[in-house]
Amino acid sequence: MDAMENLLTRRSCRAYKDEPVTDDAIYNIVRAGLYAPSGMGRQSAIVVVVTDKAVRDQLSRMNAEIAGMKEGDPFYGAPVVLVVLADRTVPTHVEDGALMMGNLLNAAHAEGLGSCWIHRAREEFESPEGKALLEKLGVKGDYVGIGHAILGVPAGAPGEAPAHREGRVFRI
Repeated sequence: MDAMENLLTRRSCRAYKDEPVTDDAIYNIVRAGLYAPSGMGRQSAIVVVVTDKAVRDQLSRMNAEIAGMKEGDPFYGAPVVLVVLADRTVPTHVEDGALMMGNLLNAAHAEGLGSCWIHRAREEFESPEGKALLEKLGVKGDYVGIGHAILGVPAGAPGEAPAHREGRVFRI
């Protein structure tokens, strides 16, 4: 699939098979994330690769509590969670992290996997539990959570692209 087709056919996936994601696919996806543009080349965004089920489930529980979910999995059963954080001291940290997220999602599609951006990483990693988790992982610095890129083998075919809202392009 060429780059343009990949960009135009990627969809958010909210149902995953109970199948593992290969280490090669994770490597390729994370590598693409590391190549995302960043403000002045500062590369403020980092990624935490979560394949350990206990940690993945801990993040899911934390995320659900923030969202006010009484039941269900905000990660839709995806077995892999890529947490993007960015150095808060860099003025473009939010933009840098968002660009990394975009690269991760598009790379997942190129690898034949489903993906979805899940919010609330900021709130998770501002909490004492989130800070303790980062410390346990050896992540040092003043990082803010940008998002979770969940990954897995899709349980079904992607949906059709939604209709595009009019009035979103202006040309001078």
